[in-house]
Amino acid sequence: MEQNLDHLLKIATELSITIKQVEATATLLNEGATVPFISRYRKEATGSLDEVQIAAIRDRMEQLRELDKRRESILKSIRDQEKLTPELEAQLMVAQTLAALEDIYLPYKPKRRTKATIAREKGLEPLAERIFQQENFDVEAEAANFISEEKEVKDAAEALAGARDIMAEWMNENAEARATMRKLFEKNGVFKSRVMLGKEEEGQKFKDYFEWEEPIEKAPSHRILAMRRGETEMVLMLSAQPEDELALAKLENMFVQGNNAAAEQVRLAAKDCYKRMLKLSMETEVRLSSKKRADEEAIRVFADNLRQLLLSSPLGQKTVLALDPGFRTGCKLVVLDKQGKLLHNDTIYPHTGQHKAQEAGQNVKYLVDRYEVEALAIGNGTASRETESFVKGLNLPKTVQVVMVNESGASIYSASSVAREEFPDQDVTVRGAVSIGRRLMDPLAELVKIDPKSIGVGQYQHDVDQAALKHSLDDVVMSCVNAVGVEVNTASKQLLTYVSGLGPALAQNIVEYRDQNGPFKTRTELKKVTRLGDKAFEQAAGFLRIRDAKNPLDASAVHPESYPIVEQMAKDLGVTVQELTKSSELHKKIDLKKYVTATVGLPTLQDIVNELAKPGRDPRETFEAFSFTEGVNEMKDLRAGMKLPGIVTNITAFGAFVDIGVHQDGLVHVSHLSDRFVSNPHEIVKVGQKVEVTVVEVDVNRKRIALSMKGEPNTPKPAGGGNRSKGGAKKEEEPMDDFQAKLSKLKGMFK
Repeated sequence: MEQNLDHLLKIATELSITIKQVEATATLLNEGATVPFISRYRKEATGSLDEVQIAAIRDRMEQLRELDKRRESILKSIRDQEKLTPELEAQLMVAQTLAALEDIYLPYKPKRRTKATIAREKGLEPLAERIFQQENFDVEAEAANFISEEKEVKDAAEALAGARDIMAEWMNENAEARATMRKLFEKNGVFKSRVMLGKEEEGQKFKDYFEWEEPIEKAPSHRILAMRRGETEMVLMLSAQPEDELALAKLENMFVQGNNAAAEQVRLAAKDCYKRMLKLSMETEVRLSSKKRADEEAIRVFADNLRQLLLSSPLGQKTVLALDPGFRTGCKLVVLDKQGKLLHNDTIYPHTGQHKAQEAGQNVKYLVDRYEVEALAIGNGTASRETESFVKGLNLPKTVQVVMVNESGASIYSASSVAREEFPDQDVTVRGAVSIGRRLMDPLAELVKIDPKSIGVGQYQHDVDQAALKHSLDDVVMSCVNAVGVEVNTASKQLLTYVSGLGPALAQNIVEYRDQNGPFKTRTELKKVTRLGDKAFEQAAGFLRIRDAKNPLDASAVHPESYPIVEQMAKDLGVTVQELTKSSELHKKIDLKKYVTATVGLPTLQDIVNELAKPGRDPRETFEAFSFTEGVNEMKDLRAGMKLPGIVTNITAFGAFVDIGVHQDGLVHVSHLSDRFVSNPHEIVKVGQKVEVTVVEVDVNRKRIALSMKGEPNTPKPAGGGNRSKGGAKKEEEPMDDFQAKLSKLKGMFK
């Protein structure tokens, strides 16, 4: 695809990078390269742009192409009407936004029959033109000249009314007037929501908005979406506009030029224009623009949360016994091997009587011993704390970790086609327990099987633009999967789908090849997979790992195209590649400048050496066990002032939800997250983070728990900076948590 120089220059200016960087990135994207591939393996071409910048270039290119398509469509329409002048074409060519294009096009846009159309048919346009000039003349006498029985203009008043209809339409279609009104609605508009008569009881969840007003410009995402949902559910009446007097004054100032009879007619036309046309269209526009802004913020929050959840610390390859707790129906129990394969399933009843509890305990002990279980995963739903107490009372070996696992979405997975395909002979309860166990072993590998909207970390996710949401979440999942890397011989089809360059069809082909031919022994063997050609191999190979391969580089993030470089490094040092990967002293002896070529520069060479130091290392933090406070199992056990450990389960614009082990998450309002002022909760905490909270208030009837992290000695440092609370590992690179925030900031420059 040929590059548009204007687009390249515009994007380079907006992102404060060089046009060469934009052009190289755009070329790679047009050739089918993915964002993770370009960021990781084409640093020389792009000048080491990161994923955020590359994604921003991709999205902005698409926006500008869509703008150009609409521009061409408008030009063709006006040209077909034989109304395109050089001046008009120049106006259209310099328009920078869709709104500006549509404003210019409005007078030429095919429209239904209007009051102004009817007035023109009655021959009243010359009268409108004369009045619009606002000279000093006898308006009534002039209007009388247009009385016509044939054209159904019975008197001067009707002629003037028709002229005002025409002038009102001119004002409505004036690009400058529309731009002024649009700015007024955006800057001075106010959201006003009122409860609909008789909906007070039914709409209690929207009680905060029964009598609510706030400036459109300052309204946060969650309140905009809440008010709109209340309107959709017919509980609230919502308006979004400035005061009428302010808007009318603006419009009159633009068109009324005197203080005579003609000017008075123009004033009346301006009032009619605003109340009948501009007010409605501008309110529609500002509601759409504020909804888009709210969507973008909600999607950003969701994407941040999803990224953090997907990158949660994995327990790793250990034999796991997983329990999906329940009272009357019992606890579904499964045993999984180190690869997550189902070895055993059963149901135990530890909560239905002493005899059953003893029997359940014996069963668990036997399975732990028989399968050499290393960890026990308990879903955090109904009966979770009771089941945890039961398990901890069994005196299992101290080497067996007991871990509570967030089970949000497990039921969605258990009933999905993915689960049926994996376990066709098992019911939903077994599949759900398997999902809980696998989440402990590798959250990323298991969570990619579930629609992100069902994982429980969103904010009004069902109210936002679903296409934009999917696009953003797909970006996050792909970024996370490729950042971690995928073990090709054990990965599910769903996980492989997100590997750079693959997709569902090639992922399925890889699994089928693996089933028919056994484990892949080398990366090169991937080329034998049906339809996996050179291009797909180039995009995917660096992100696929083959553990215990003959060539140690096959287990690393070093791309096969760079193997000759590593081999030359080893040869120059007089060692094997295997020996080179195991010696940090040898790495220090490598003179990178010796290996610089026309296509491989120092950034790639530095990446190679870093990878040799820790081949295939997992960028996720080390897993740490966590326990809730003993004896605090239900909301009735809570008291104000209690200090409790908890896990952050969701982050919104107004605060963070924390699981403290009582089957109801508490809210740490943004004002209680830290002793310092915080505008973005993601600056302080991340999903899955272990924190200490203080109970502020408990409302059992409304199932609300207010928590605080103020004044805590271990209040976390900003997410992504330094050590986490509870001793989390320090990041060696820029935190991946910042991806969505940066991307959102860059996109904000486009407006």
